[in-house]
Formats: sequence, structure tokens, C-alpha cells
Amino acid sequence: MSDKRQRARVQGSWAKPLHKPQQPTAQDVQSVSGSWKYGSRSFEFHQPADPIREIPTEKVFENAGDYEISQGPTGVSRLRLIPGFLQQEEADWMFSKLLAELPWSQKTNYRMMGDGYEEPRLTCWYGELPYTYSRSTMQANAQWHPVLTTLRLAVEEKSGHTFNSLLCNLYRDGKDSIGWHSDSEPSLGPQPLIASLSLGDTRVFSLRKQPLPEDKGDYTYVERIRIPLTHGTLLLMEGCTQTDWQHQVAKEYHDRGPRINLTFRTIYPEPEHPSGGDHWEKRRRDHRFDEIWRGLSHSQSTSDGYNVKHTSILFSLIIYLLVIVRF
Repeated sequence: MSDKRQRARVQGSWAKPLHKPQQPTAQDVQSVSGSWKYGSRSFEFHQPADPIREIPTEKVFENAGDYEISQGPTGVSRLRLIPGFLQQEEADWMFSKLLAELPWSQKTNYRMMGDGYEEPRLTCWYGELPYTYSRSTMQANAQWHPVLTTLRLAVEEKSGHTFNSLLCNLYRDGKDSIGWHSDSEPSLGPQPLIASLSLGDTRVFSLRKQPLPEDKGDYTYVERIRIPLTHGTLLLMEGCTQTDWQHQVAKEYHDRGPRINLTFRTIYPEPEHPSGGDHWEKRRRDHRFDEIWRGLSHSQSTSDGYNVKHTSILFSLIIYLLVIVRF
């Protein structure tokens, strides 16, 4: 036998056999109600302290009708969906006309820290007053296109409301979009009515409810609605929809043709302000006041008596009013 083979046999004799884990026996595993035990370790199941919440199923609205989507301390939120508001041939002609003749441009918006970004769509504005959103202003434009004037009169007749301005959006393809937001600028006044007319390819219009204060901005468990807006469809957003809900048109990663969205609205003059900083500070104060007032209203609607939470919110409201009077 060679030395190499002999050394291998000697080394092999030193190797210990692998340890095989012992299978648990009936005595090792003891089953009791709500617990189990393996060896020396014991585990017990406890019911979670917080109730288990289910994510609501997303609703889909496709048929014509009036939909009351929520009712709360702020009021009623309502949608009116009117497919076929424009006939096919009429909608085709208006779409091609507006696509070719409106002064489309890409708007630059600004974030809180001041950095700019281009909107992922094209827009244009019509109205005797300027319109500011996302810290960027669209200048007044009183020269309405004749087709837009005709559509405004038709929408006013159908809705029973008058409008003095119009924001036009052009989604060139599925990559163009608009993120979650509410049309709640101060210039639109309280509970604005927004009339949205769709022309062109179908895009999904999504809504999600604002979370409760105790959810701290978590949208996981909020109600959601999806509406496919087809060519010639009119959608009216009424009541507290802009206060209690957000909406978006998300990107779609398959072929989509161009779509024009006309959002008729009523805009009011904003108060004069000496400087941009003072103006935005006033908006922040107004927003904080609204938050406190909504918290107070929520407490009143969910409490049977005069409790500690009610007292705390009321005290905060008094202090805040004193600060406003002082400054």
C-alpha cells in the first residue's frame, strides 16, 4: 500500500461521523391551548392589542350616476359621472381642434425647498385671473378659444353652476401623469365644484380618502375609487371632495394615445400681500387653523361627553387665536 493511500486511510479513521438531529418525540412536544413547547423552550400566543384592520376593496365606477362617496364632520363628498356627455363625432372634432390649436406648454413647479421640476404633461390656462399651484403661477388669459367657450356653456347648463376659468391638461401618452393632490388652493374658495371633461384615449382617474388623524398620514387603510374616464365623459366633483379626498392620473406602462382633460372651475381674487414670504406664512397659519378646527369637529362627532381630548383641542384653538390677534 502506498504512503499516500495509507495516510488517507489514517486521516479518515480520525474523522467523526456527522451528528444526526434527534427527532422530537411525543413527550418533547406538548400541545396546550394557545401555546406550544419544544424541548426546554415554551411559546404562547397572545391576541394583538390593536384590532386587525382590513384594507378596503377598491371601488370601480363606470356607469352614469350620482355617487355619495363619503359623509363626515366636514360635510358630504359627491361625484356625478356622465359618460357620453359629448357625442362621438362631436368629441372627435373638438379633440383634434383643441389638440392642434391650444397654446400647450410644459409648466415648471417648485417644491418646498425651492428646487424646480417640470410637470409630466402639458397645460394651458384660461381665465381673467392668474392661477397659482405648486408655487408656480399661470398668468391670466381672457382670450378663450371658441370651442372652449361652447363647452363651458354646455357644462354650465348640465351642472347648474357657472365657471370663470379653465385649466387644460394634455397627457401625450401613458408616461404623462399627475400625482396625488387636491384642488384646494385658497383662490378656489371653500368646497369648490370642479367639472372635468375628458377627450381622447381612456385614462384611469383614481381617488383616495384622506386618512384619519390617528393614522398620521398613512394611506394603507383608506377607501379608494377607480374611474375609467372615456372619450366625451363629464365628471363633477362636488361638496367636500377636495377637502376629504385626493385624486390622480397615474402613469401607465402600455400604449396610450393622447388625452385632453378640461377642468372648469370658479376662481376668486386672492388678497393683496406685501411679499411672497408674508403670503405663504398666512397660508400656513390658515392651514394650521383648519387642522385644529377639523380636529375639534372630529372630537365633537366621536365623543358623547366633554372629555380630555376635547379640552386639549379647544385650549389649542384659543391659544392659536390669541397668537393671530397679536400678530
